[in-house]
Amino acid sequence: MNISKYISEKISEVKSGSFTASVTKIAIISIAAGIAIMIVSFAILEGFRNEIRDKIFSFGAHLQINKYDTNNSYEGAPISNAIGLTEADSIPGIKQIQAFARKTAIVKSEEEVLGVVLKGVGKDYDLSAMKHNLDDGQLLAYNDTASSKEVMLSRRVAEKLRLKVGDEAIFYFIQNPPRARKLKIAGIFNTGLEEFDEVFVIGDIKLIRELNNWPDSISGGMEIMINDFEKIDQVADRVFEKMNYDLQLEKITDRHAQLFDWLKLLRKNVVIFLVLIIFVATFNMVSTVFIMIIERINMIGVLKAVGATDAQIRKVFYFRGLHLTLRGMLWGNIVGLGFCALQYYFKFIPLDPENYYMDTVPISWNFGIIVVLNIITLAMTMLAILIPAAMVARIKPVKAIKFD
Repeated sequence: MNISKYISEKISEVKSGSFTASVTKIAIISIAAGIAIMIVSFAILEGFRNEIRDKIFSFGAHLQINKYDTNNSYEGAPISNAIGLTEADSIPGIKQIQAFARKTAIVKSEEEVLGVVLKGVGKDYDLSAMKHNLDDGQLLAYNDTASSKEVMLSRRVAEKLRLKVGDEAIFYFIQNPPRARKLKIAGIFNTGLEEFDEVFVIGDIKLIRELNNWPDSISGGMEIMINDFEKIDQVADRVFEKMNYDLQLEKITDRHAQLFDWLKLLRKNVVIFLVLIIFVATFNMVSTVFIMIIERINMIGVLKAVGATDAQIRKVFYFRGLHLTLRGMLWGNIVGLGFCALQYYFKFIPLDPENYYMDTVPISWNFGIIVVLNIITLAMTMLAILIPAAMVARIKPVKAIKFD
C-alpha cells in the first residue's frame, strides 16, 4: 500500500468548521469556477464565431472568382463557367463550385419603393446556411425549364416595403431598355448583418440570364466552398494557379475583413482572460497547500523522526492537492457544461441583434477544447503544488515536533 496516499486520505478528514476545511472549500470553488468560466467562455466564443461565419457564408462562399475589372459595381462583367477548374475535386480541399450573378433593381410594392441587388443562384448553389437564417416562408423552388419567379427578402427589406410571404412586388431592372418582372416573396430571412440585409435579395440565376440575354454557360461569377475554412489560404493559392489569367480571386476574409478581424481580436481577448483565470486558480491551490503544510508541521516532524523521506512527505501533500483539484474540476465541468446545455436548448439569455447580429447567446460544442482546458488546468495546478511541497525539505524534525 502507498503510505503517502494513505496518510493523504487520513488528513483529508478534517472537521467541517475548522480553518483548514474553509480553505479547502475555497480551493475547490476556485478550481470549479475557473473550469466553468473557461468552458462557458470558449463555448460562447466558438458559438459567436460559427454563427457569424455561417451568416457571412450564406451570402458568399469562401472564395469568389470574378472577371478582372476596374468597375466596382455590384453587377460586374460576365464570365464563362469554364474558368479553368473543370471539377470540384480537381483541387484538394474544394467542396463545391457554384455559379452566381447579380443585378441591381428597384422594387416597387403597393406602398413603397426601394433599391436592391438581386443575387441569382441556381440548383447547384448551397443554401443550407441560409436555411438557418430563415424567419418565415421557405427556400427558393427552382424550375428545370423556365426561370423561377420567386425571391427571398431580408426582414429589413420586407418591413421597408411592407411585404410578407406570398405577396408580389414589381422589380424594375436598370438596363437599356429597362425591364420589369413581377416576383413572388417565397421566404424572409434575417442574418442581423446590416450590410447584407439592407441590400441583397436572393433569386434565380436563370432570371438574370434571361434579362441579360446570357446563355447557360455565362455567369456573373463563381463561388468556391472549401472543406476546411482554416485552410482557405492554401486552397486559394492552388485555385489561383489553375484559373484563367483574366480572372481575379477574392477570399471572403478579405471581402469582409472588418468582421473577421473583429473575431480574431475577440479570440485574443478571451485567451488573455482565461490565462488570468488559470493563474488565480493555481495561486489559490498553492496557498491552500502552504496552509496545510503549516498546520501539519508537527505531523511532518514526527514522520521524519520515524524515518519518512522528504519525497514521501511531499507526496502526501501532492496527493492531497491532486484530490482537491480533481474535485474542483469535476464540479467545474458539471456547472459549465450544465449552463451551456441550458442555454443551448432553452436560450434563456437574449441578445440585441442590432449590436450582436443574433438574438440569443450562441453555444458551440467543441469537446476537444474542453478536454484541452481540463488537461492544462490539471497540469498547471500540479506543477504549482510542487512549490509549497518543496518547503517540506526545510522542516527539521526537532523544531517541528516542538512547534506549537
